[in-house]
Order: sequence, then structure tokens, then C-alpha cells
Amino acid sequence: MNTKETGTAPSPVHLARALLKQLQSDFAAFRDTLPLAIGIDKQILAKLPELDRKVLRIALGLHTKSPRYMHVMAKATNRFDLEGNAGEAVTEEHRNHAVLMLKERAKKEAELRKARFAEQKAKANAERKAKEEEEAESKRSEKLQQLAAKFSRK
Repeated sequence: MNTKETGTAPSPVHLARALLKQLQSDFAAFRDTLPLAIGIDKQILAKLPELDRKVLRIALGLHTKSPRYMHVMAKATNRFDLEGNAGEAVTEEHRNHAVLMLKERAKKEAELRKARFAEQKAKANAERKAKEEEEAESKRSEKLQQLAAKFSRK
């Protein structure tokens, strides 16, 4: 629903997604999904002081928690500033954290797929059983009609 139609302001998450698109078009570090320098938020606020800090935090969270960013972080050696210039080294702890997050995400996705499959299987079994019961009831009804016709008084 359009926010102009409802008269409500866009949600912070919606604003954060729009900000992230702007950051990706304006800065190499976001566009190329480079490991971000610690304190990149201060660099962004220095260049774009009008930004809402809450929206910026959400946008940075969306970016840094994305699978694409985590894959980059898992293999990274350096962090980068907004223009894409190499800075401080990525610590082994941060690389390990990225690997751990990717493993946890993969595990959750596998569990979801397994649950969805089990749900689909249960639904298919229930539909099959209902159809079998319907067919059995139809046969019973047909036999009763045949018996009734055979033994009815004429």
C-alpha cells in the first residue's frame, strides 16, 4: 500500500532499504560489497549529516548481515573506507564470526526446507486419505443402492 494513500510515514526499515540503495550507488565500499571499516557510520554521517542515525544503523545492519557480505568477510584480509581504499586488517575473530553466521543461516534454511517438505508430505497424505475415504464412501453408497434396488418391492 502506498504511504501517500494511507497518510502514514514510511517505516524505518523501508527508509533503510532506500538508504542502502543510495549508499550502493554513491560509495564503492557498498557497491562492491567490500568489508567495511570499523566506524564507517561516522564516515557516512560526515558526508551525509542529514541522515537519521537509526535509519543508518538499520541500513548498515541489513548490509552487514547479508549472505553476500558474510561470504566476503569470511575470506577478507582488509577493511575498506567509503571510496574503496584498503584500511585496517580484518581480524581472525571477525572472519570466524562471518563463517559461523553463514553456517547458522545454512542450518536454519535446511531446517526450514525440511519442515516445509514434511508439511507438504503431510498435506499430500491427508488429501490422499480424504480422497480414498470419499471413494470408499461412494462405493458403499453405490452398493447400498444396488441392494436396495434388488430387494425393493415392486
